[in-house]
Formats: sequence, C-alpha cells, structure tokens
Amino acid sequence: QVQLVESGGGLVQAGGSLRLSCAASGRTFSNYAMGWFRQAPGKERRFAAAISRGGSSKYYADSVKGRFTISRDNAKNTVYLQMNNLKPEDTAVYYCAAAALAYSITSSSDKDYNYWGPGTQVTVSS
Repeated sequence: QVQLVESGGGLVQAGGSLRLSCAASGRTFSNYAMGWFRQAPGKERRFAAAISRGGSSKYYADSVKGRFTISRDNAKNTVYLQMNNLKPEDTAVYYCAAAALAYSITSSSDKDYNYWGPGTQVTVSS
C-alpha cells in the first residue's frame, strides 16, 4: 500500500501561483510514477501532469503546459506541482496518484494509477 496526502491548496487570485505537495508513505516511493489529476465541480477528473519514477520524463496536459511544473524528490518521498499564472478555469480539487510503471514511463490515464490521495482544493478567483 502507498498512502498519499496532498497539501498546499488554497484560494489565489488569477495570475497568482501555488505549489502543491504530495507526501507518500508505505512502499518505496521511487518504484512509482506519479501524476496529478484535477476535478472541477460537475466535471470528470482530468489529467494534469505526470513524472516518471526517476524524474527524467514529464508529461503535461495541453491546458497546463508552460504554466505548471511537476517535480519529485525521492529522498523526501514527495512530488510537487508548481502552478504559475493560475486561471479561474484551474479551480478544482487536485489529486496526486501513484502508478507502478516501468522506470522512464509516465501515464495520463487514471486507469494506470493504483493509489490516490484525498485531494486538495484549489480555487482561483477572477
């Protein structure tokens, strides 16, 4: 089992920044690719960003490319999502997730992710 807990969400004005963190415990963190997904009110959960086990491969949804940066610190068992130039349409609950994938692989499909955190709310005001 892998336990995931997100933090860093909150209320920010459009154009502002937030950094989300996701702390993992349980099994070896570096054995898992990590992803961030988000779910806006009344909408399906959608992929935002993913990073491979060693951090060499990263993948972003078009909607966040150039504004969000995913990173990880395997020594601290933590994955981060730096979000800049936030827009009201970024308002959502943000979830981190862990996937048991090969070393350099990422995935944008939630079906590949085995473990999920409870989520953290991000609200961007206009």
